[in-house]
Amino acid sequence: MAKHLLRRRELLLAGAAAGFTIRLPMVFAAGKTSYDPGARFDLVVSEVEYRRNASGRSLKARIYRPDGAGPFPVLLDLHGGAWNAKDRHAEEPFDRAIATAGAVVVAIDMTLAHQAPYPACVQDANYAVRWLKLKAKTWNGDVSRFGVFGSSSGGHVAELLSLRPHDPRYNALPLLEAPQLDAAVDYVALRSPISNTFARYENAKALHDAVMIKNNVTFFVPWETIHESNPQEILDRREVVTLKPLLIMQGALDTNVRPAAQTKFVDSYRAAGGLCDYTIFEGCEHEWVAQPGPQTDRAHEMVKAFIARHINI
Repeated sequence: MAKHLLRRRELLLAGAAAGFTIRLPMVFAAGKTSYDPGARFDLVVSEVEYRRNASGRSLKARIYRPDGAGPFPVLLDLHGGAWNAKDRHAEEPFDRAIATAGAVVVAIDMTLAHQAPYPACVQDANYAVRWLKLKAKTWNGDVSRFGVFGSSSGGHVAELLSLRPHDPRYNALPLLEAPQLDAAVDYVALRSPISNTFARYENAKALHDAVMIKNNVTFFVPWETIHESNPQEILDRREVVTLKPLLIMQGALDTNVRPAAQTKFVDSYRAAGGLCDYTIFEGCEHEWVAQPGPQTDRAHEMVKAFIARHINI
C-alpha cells in the first residue's frame, strides 16, 4: 500500500508539472468499502428468484456486480411503471452506470397492481431489502451503508420504505433465514418520484388521462389508501417517520409528476428535519433518462456523487 501511495503521488506531481490532470482511482485503506464515481469496472450480470408472490409469479432480482476485489456498496433499484407495468429491466442503463463505478446494484421485479394492490409491491421491496442484506456477500457486497434508487412509482415505494422501515404492514413477508434483519436503509436516490399520490391522480383527471386514472384505481384498493400511503400527506399528518437523506431529480417539463407538487414535498421534508438534495432538470420530461444525452449523463453523475458522499464517510 505504501509503494502504491508513493507512485500515486509521483504521478500526480508529474501531471501537475506538465500542466494537465491525471485521474486516478480513489485509494482507501485495505478492506474499506468505498465508491469512486470515476471508476470503471467490467460487470458480471446474473439473475436469481428472490421470492414468488401470491399470484404465483416468480419475482426475479437482476444483479450487476463489479468485477473486482471489493467489497462494494449495495444499492437496490425499484422500477417505475405506475405500479401497473415494467420490471427489473426498466432502469438497466442507469443501473449499469451506477454499478460500473463500483457498486453492486440489484434491480427487482415487484408485484403489479393487477396481481395485488397496495401494499403488495411495498412488501416486496421491504422483503428485498432484508433478503439483500442477507445475500449481498454472495456478490461481494457490503450492506453496512445500504442505498435505494427508485424511479416514478418505484420512487413512491422507495419513499415509503425510507419513511416507514418498521411498518408491520410492509414487514408482513417473513425472511425465515434471518428474522433479525430489518428493512432500514441509509440513503435514497429518486428520479421523478410520486411524492404526492393524490396530486398525481388529480393531475391525471385534469388531463383526462384514462390510463393513468385506471392505474391509480387499480392500485389504491381500498381507495382511501391513496391518502394513507401518500408521502406528502404522511408528512402533513406529522406521523412519526424516519428521515433519511434523499436525492430527488425532477424534470421541469414533467406532466406526469408536476414540479410544483415535487417542490412542495421537498419543502415539507426539509421542514420536518430531513436532508434533501433537489434538482430540477430544465427541458426534461418524466422519463428523460430513458434516452441518452447530456441531461441523462448529468443524472447518472449526480446519483453517483450522491452515493459517494454517503459511502465514503
